[in-house]
Amino acid sequence: MRDVRLVFLGGLGEIGRNCFCLEVDERILVVDCGLMFPDADMPGIDLVLPDFTYLRENASRVEGVFLTHAHEDHAGGLAFLLRDVSVPIYGSELSLAMARHRIEEAGMLDRTELIPVRDGERRQIGPFECQFIPVTHSVPEGFATAFFTPAGTIVHTGDFKIDLTPVDGRRTDLALLGELAKRDGGIRLLLSDSTNAERPGFTPSESTVGAAMRAIFREHPDKRFIVTSFASHLHRVQQVAQAAIAHGRRVAFVGRSMVHNVSMATERGFIDLPTASIIDIEEAARYAPGEVCVICTGSQGEPMSALSLMAAHEHKYVKISDDDLVVISAHAIPGNESNVARVVDSLHRAGAEVVHERNAPVHVSGHASQEELKFLLNLLTPEWFIPVHGEYRHLVHHAQLARDSGVANDNILVCEDGDVVTLNASGLEVDRRAVPAGYMYVDGIVGDGVLRDRRALSEEGVVVVIVTVDARTGEIVTGPEIVTRGWVYAPEAEDLIEDAIDVVRASVEEAAREGATDFDTMRRHARKSLARFIDERTRRRPIVIPVVMEV
Repeated sequence: MRDVRLVFLGGLGEIGRNCFCLEVDERILVVDCGLMFPDADMPGIDLVLPDFTYLRENASRVEGVFLTHAHEDHAGGLAFLLRDVSVPIYGSELSLAMARHRIEEAGMLDRTELIPVRDGERRQIGPFECQFIPVTHSVPEGFATAFFTPAGTIVHTGDFKIDLTPVDGRRTDLALLGELAKRDGGIRLLLSDSTNAERPGFTPSESTVGAAMRAIFREHPDKRFIVTSFASHLHRVQQVAQAAIAHGRRVAFVGRSMVHNVSMATERGFIDLPTASIIDIEEAARYAPGEVCVICTGSQGEPMSALSLMAAHEHKYVKISDDDLVVISAHAIPGNESNVARVVDSLHRAGAEVVHERNAPVHVSGHASQEELKFLLNLLTPEWFIPVHGEYRHLVHHAQLARDSGVANDNILVCEDGDVVTLNASGLEVDRRAVPAGYMYVDGIVGDGVLRDRRALSEEGVVVVIVTVDARTGEIVTGPEIVTRGWVYAPEAEDLIEDAIDVVRASVEEAAREGATDFDTMRRHARKSLARFIDERTRRRPIVIPVVMEV
């Protein structure tokens, strides 16, 4: 029996950065390549990636990358990996379509080949014999995977739950999983999703969200609906849209990723909505509030997302009022809670009614809870078990579930990023922290926007506006003060600068009167008003940097 190695580069002890390597006969198959969003204590950081040192050093041995599904925490790091390693990528048609968009944006499409795989298909990828097992999750077309290795069968669940009434009818293939467990040798090693290992019971079906949305539409026939969700949750988006259309509403999609994903999914047949009921957001103002449903991005409180701009009174087409009911159909990712809370407060200040998972069943998890995890453990009866995908406490709780389900205590390993596990005839051996697996920070991704800013600095200059406001009321305490380099020579343009100060003061005061007193909103108001004034008066477009301090 030849040795098989597993090298964990991310996803153990954290939510995100899911990535591990399976090694057979000196070849490497990378399973997932995800990113993690920065915590509040990572100022200035855009994204957090796995450390690709091990893959860079072994690039000639990498056979390919397999995507279990299309979520960013499993696929968002691909464009960065492709800079170092040129490899083919395998996954479902939908997963590849969603990954392709990011890879193409980064200019890395020529460094890979996208190869689709089908439900139940058994395929040879170099020395790796794989079978792709359908599972339900919050994004369509997820896979668990069976790897038939020289050291026995390894099953990796990917992100999954056991949804008996999925929106698209594509269920977790329990029959195939059970068949694998009965074959000669059974399941030698199981790697299973631990995200909900602390949650008792079963995870509700995704279809329950559709029923809840239909009820809310019935109860609020005169309200304009604004529903936010992850753009990748296509079944969620489809259910909301269908519920809205069933109640005679027109649907408008807002947000770059939302519009792109819905368009892509419609073209490829993943979503089927009547075109007569879909409108551009520019047309929404023509309809009464009870005739419109807006489906948008912003469920995580991202500062420049569609919902955040609406909450800050800065969206071009949607102005929040007491005619609106906002539904947040998502759970806050750890670290984003304060951002979401700030947006909810702003929506309430504007008069909207806000519905979220704490006061209505408008969101369900895409991950298996304890009873489903135990069911799978009993179905597969693995010889060895490693919990994956979750913070350390999730892994520990999942390990306990395995003990309760009959897996021998000595055959359960709780691993961390950087660990290398060897599966051989005698069992599992672990080498702790054997490879680099720290955080790789992405700070300011250089792209066309950065280059435009650099050109603007050299040609148009920079203007800094400084204002101090009362954190509670939004009233100006000191300022505004304007400092400029490369726009005008301040001693010779005192009147112009005084006029600019008046414009900024009026804009900040208007924001305060509307109740938009949070830091980010004040800063955007100051920047937009000053940039507009400079363009109108001098036909110049310097970089405008607002500095808003709260006391």
